[in-house]
Amino acid sequence: MDAYPALSTTPRRLLMGPGPSNVHPRVLAAMATPLVGHLDPAFLEIMNRTRDLLRFVFQTENELTLPIAGTGSAGMEAALCNLLEEGDEILIAVNGYFGDRLSEMAVRCRARLRRLEVPWGEVFRPEQVEEALREHPPKVLAMVHAETSTGALQPVEEMVQLAHAHGALFLLDTVTSLGGVPVEVDRWGVDACYSGTQKCLSCPPGLAPITFSTAAREALRNRRASVQSWYLDLGLIQQYWGQERIYHHTAPISMNYALYEALRLIHEEGLAARFARHQLNAEALWAGLEAMGLELFVPLEYRLPTLNTVRIPEGVSDARVRGRLLNEHGIEIGGGLGELKGRIWRIGLMGYSSSGENVLQFLAALERVLRAEGLRLLPGAGARAAADVLERGAAS
Repeated sequence: MDAYPALSTTPRRLLMGPGPSNVHPRVLAAMATPLVGHLDPAFLEIMNRTRDLLRFVFQTENELTLPIAGTGSAGMEAALCNLLEEGDEILIAVNGYFGDRLSEMAVRCRARLRRLEVPWGEVFRPEQVEEALREHPPKVLAMVHAETSTGALQPVEEMVQLAHAHGALFLLDTVTSLGGVPVEVDRWGVDACYSGTQKCLSCPPGLAPITFSTAAREALRNRRASVQSWYLDLGLIQQYWGQERIYHHTAPISMNYALYEALRLIHEEGLAARFARHQLNAEALWAGLEAMGLELFVPLEYRLPTLNTVRIPEGVSDARVRGRLLNEHGIEIGGGLGELKGRIWRIGLMGYSSSGENVLQFLAALERVLRAEGLRLLPGAGARAAADVLERGAAS
């Protein structure tokens, strides 16, 4: 047996966890496009088109809009380290694992951190945020739009208005929302927004789209000291992505090919149709899970359609169920993070992975696995409930 088998032996998986999602064949094919130099005129033109398409997805006209070479966490760190200097105050709304990560990064920027917290799985109310802002207006208010650890979708527009009313910049994490639910940077007035390529954009992990408003760029220009990270300094990166084309780093050519093709697919589908597809498939999944007697973790009014969380039934092994789904059915879902570890499953319906066919396949597999765990389930109830939702959606 070959000690180093070919990549062709890698198993095919249905990726329905918290990310990455499955990638469209056109995106995979794009990655096989022959390389050109990162300053080749042909590649520079692809960069221009990619920026235009990112503006379309972010729904912004911001000049500083580009993909950082790094994962979503690089986007998070870039947003923070470009806006914050030592001693600056930041208010971070924490209702899950990634609010905690924002907090840790802000401390490493030597900012003065204040945390506004609600229990994991809940969202913030305007009066809570206004009270915290009034108490001591910060330089930046940061929130997670779609909390990947809980499946909660935070209403944003009023929060931005409150931040601006108190003189704060508004920073938004859209790692699990961009391309799957509406993200309207300009209409909402968001100052700094970042994401990742591997979720609703249905691209491999490795790039972090980011956009800065005029006000955020002004804060960057008026810094007292250089950005702490040379590599993530958006002033320098913008010189490569902008008109100057000043060398900063060797861009990951193939990843940029992939992102460009993934964004082309989004543009072809249209944002409204894409959001409707994600919502319909999520509603089908919710109906199926509830028909199986399972309890969804987040209340309907702020439930995220791209990342769905369900409570693990008492007496059922988290790891064993996920292991059997993966090994027997080729389906990946995620377990809980932090304080939700062992309490919930995280089921992604993001980008190319969000389809009615995948919902039905998953529900059938989950039923078989749960029955093997000893749960008494009405055969086929989940799939029938989901199919009813999908049929009504197709007819409307």
